[in-house]
Amino acid sequence: MNTAMMKGYVVLQVVPRLEAGGVERTTVDIAQAIVNDGGRALVVAEPGLLVEELQQKGGVFFAMDAASKNPLKMLQTARSLKKMVLQQGVNLIHARSRAPAWPAFWAARACNIPFVTTYHGVYSQKSAPKALYNSVMARGDRVIANSQFTADLISARHPFAREQLRIIYRGTDLDAFHPDAVLDKQIKALAHDWQLSSEDLSRPVILNVARLTGWKGQVVLIEAVQKLLKAISSNALNKKPLLLLAGGSQGDTSYEDSLRQMINERGLADDIRLVGHCADVPAALALANCAVVASIRQESFGRAAVEAEAFGVPVIVTDHGAAAETVLGPPQVDENQRTGWRVPPGDVDALQEALTTVLSLPQLELLAITKRAQCHARDNFSLTSMCRGTLDVYAELLD
Repeated sequence: MNTAMMKGYVVLQVVPRLEAGGVERTTVDIAQAIVNDGGRALVVAEPGLLVEELQQKGGVFFAMDAASKNPLKMLQTARSLKKMVLQQGVNLIHARSRAPAWPAFWAARACNIPFVTTYHGVYSQKSAPKALYNSVMARGDRVIANSQFTADLISARHPFAREQLRIIYRGTDLDAFHPDAVLDKQIKALAHDWQLSSEDLSRPVILNVARLTGWKGQVVLIEAVQKLLKAISSNALNKKPLLLLAGGSQGDTSYEDSLRQMINERGLADDIRLVGHCADVPAALALANCAVVASIRQESFGRAAVEAEAFGVPVIVTDHGAAAETVLGPPQVDENQRTGWRVPPGDVDALQEALTTVLSLPQLELLAITKRAQCHARDNFSLTSMCRGTLDVYAELLD
């Protein structure tokens, strides 16, 4: 990247809240890349779990009501952002979500500076007003798609954005997501926090890392594990598996409460645990024998699946969205190129069958698959590639 014209450049990223999701994690990663590149990284959002980490990595946080969809508040936010651009010498605004993207777009245009968007999600678009609301994510001077699936979606919905599109996969810190990087004390600390006994840890552990919301498919996974447990005597498994649902409810506990009720009513409390938000995903993967992404709605990328692949944990995902890009399997590739398993979304039987296959597969066969998965993650989804690609986009507009 040629930064000769960009010395001391300032990038302002805007997100609704700096919580612990994939969008927020990417925001912090790019902020660190900007700082390492000699720029200043500003982030506007409502406060959340990642504020401290952002600041530790050299980013500057500004608390603002960035999640509001109220038109009057959005106009107020636009005025505040315009003032910030002028006061902080901002050279470029990068928006990562629709609600703050509109005021960011207005502020960027008012100040005549470049506007970049990253299309992180598969946004619902069932009406003309919703299409207009979504369209701000395609109005950037550059529009970053986090997968080919997302790029195709943008092209279909917003043909005017095709020339501005750039595909940059969500990057994973491959050094952090490597078994050798996780210390025994990390694993023991997490097991203690999750109240896992030695007996628990002797069981095959199925891990689901996802926030607690209906479309992430925890209900489907619970039902599949229940079927697996009932069939334990008739399959090749020697021990009953333990399912760990690792994710926070982020304020609304109604869905979490319904999951707890479901687990208790079905007598599954000893076999399925809700362990809360996971702050140390590599340590969680070190505890796991299988990782599952059970989303019943399309994922625009699939960070959890790639992290599992990078760590060498067998992964099962639902076969829609960008899954075909992140997890390879038949019929897309030959069996000897498989990096994981894909099952139809919401299909309890297929998920149970895949779980049985993974947990009963001979160790050498499993190792061959996970080694391919690690190579696939390394070759396509590194944090370094994501950061370099994003900084190159900035350079295109600022050089």
